[in-house]
Amino acid sequence: MGCAGSREKGDETSKKIRKPKPWKHSEPITRAQLLRLREEFWDTAPHYGGRKEIWDALRAATEADLTLAQAIVDSAGVIVQNPDLSICYDERGAKYELPNYILSEPTNLIRDS
Repeated sequence: MGCAGSREKGDETSKKIRKPKPWKHSEPITRAQLLRLREEFWDTAPHYGGRKEIWDALRAATEADLTLAQAIVDSAGVIVQNPDLSICYDERGAKYELPNYILSEPTNLIRDS
């Protein structure tokens, strides 16, 4: 038996990941522009602090389906604050913030013709 304040394993650190809410870019954007923004973010993200292996895990999670993304963050020890992965922490308390354009496509994405 645990004490009244104890928690079962996984109830705080492993929130269920869900798809992010729809969002709109400030102006219509092409897929190529979106991919460029994403690549620039991932290239510079480790410079904002935190551990490279957590950034790598977050990138893999954002590019995977929800089931695989959940397995990735759980195995990397990522503490998910927002279920859409926009705010996460590592086990040492470092904060990782992911912008909308990393998490999903905007509603005003210009489709290639």
